[in-house]
Amino acid sequence: MEDVIRTVQIKLDVPTERCDDLHQTKNQFLHCANTTADWAWRYPNDYCVTSKQTAENALYERLRTETELTANLVQKGIRRAVEATKSGVARLKNGENTSQPHFDAWSVVYDKRSATFHRDHVSLSTVNGRVECDYVLPDDPEGTPIGEYLLNEDYEFRMSTLQYDRPTESFYLHARMRRATSEHEQSTTDSEDAKHRTVLGVDLNVDGSLAVTSTGAFIGNADEMNHRRREFEQTRGSMQQTGTRSAHLSIQSMNDREHRWMQDELHRASNRILDEARDHGCTHIAFENLTDIRKRMAGAKRFHAWAFRRLYQYVEYKAEMVGIEVEQVSPAYTSQRCSSCGFTHESNRRSKHQFVCQKCEYELNADYNASKNIARKLLKRLHSGQTSSSGGAPCQCALPSGTLNLNGDFHASVDSTVEGESTDKPTTSVVGY
Repeated sequence: MEDVIRTVQIKLDVPTERCDDLHQTKNQFLHCANTTADWAWRYPNDYCVTSKQTAENALYERLRTETELTANLVQKGIRRAVEATKSGVARLKNGENTSQPHFDAWSVVYDKRSATFHRDHVSLSTVNGRVECDYVLPDDPEGTPIGEYLLNEDYEFRMSTLQYDRPTESFYLHARMRRATSEHEQSTTDSEDAKHRTVLGVDLNVDGSLAVTSTGAFIGNADEMNHRRREFEQTRGSMQQTGTRSAHLSIQSMNDREHRWMQDELHRASNRILDEARDHGCTHIAFENLTDIRKRMAGAKRFHAWAFRRLYQYVEYKAEMVGIEVEQVSPAYTSQRCSSCGFTHESNRRSKHQFVCQKCEYELNADYNASKNIARKLLKRLHSGQTSSSGGAPCQCALPSGTLNLNGDFHASVDSTVEGESTDKPTTSVVGY
């Protein structure tokens, strides 16, 4: 059996007189998390504590006394901080700069001990007893995540997160739903995927377009994201110098607004990538491996690493919903290799956005070239894993106007006879292949 996990955002109808109970619960939940972070984070003078059991043994009784939370919510607050501390320690071991975790975003973690989940409402534990909240459901849920997962008896509730949207003054439950997939269902899916394998390559960037695909799609605007990020940082810096409570509340609200904006941008980009994959009949999407990406990519700060990982996660879970696999490949030489003849040399990369092969003089946008090389790496892995005497399922790379297999054979789509190659400007094209 294999578990299939889905997350569904559900708006809650919270009784007006109980809203403050949820806000107080959030405050005390974050108090547990931040108190634990203060206790567990001991760098650089000592080893940080990354054991949940050790943290609970040391802090549980104290936090139960300091708060009005149930035992389960206190434990969840402690464990959230320990997980964040553990991640920070991992970054330090990799030579990255990081600091003590701090929690200020509006969120509370619930499981089946602190919440009772139903198909039309939920009962949540608070500092003032339980509160029952009806779900705000669409009139016609068919075809929506609400209909496919929340109202589907095949899915059961798992640990979920309560969040609050300040601009609309609305509470949302981000419910994690799980369905067990039988071995028969999984084998059927595997056999269907094996019939035909087409890979969409995706190259991620810290400037220019956020993502470029092997089909020639230039998605998102990394420059705009960087600009907006700097604006948020400058405004926060000015407010922090003020030091007033009003400034602190404004910073908190700004952090929430920035986080929502970033999530929205990354969701838009992930949807575009999925559209490209579906439009070209892809069975796989290939990203370069994101491990140590801050070291490999010039200018890839912590912000970019976070954005790339979150984008990958969004594409991964959305692709799973439509039966597309998402994998990572080694990034080695993807920016230096010619996607036409295979000649690899650092001088092929003329500039940030221009690639000119020194052997065959093939010229195109450098990020587009890299995306095709990323796709080709996954093609080789899939091809090497085939076991049938006939060579197995056909493996090919999705391109703007057709597909390319590992032998270099280009097959044009029915409405085109040549592939349009993007150059430095996505609006310009030259004939390729």
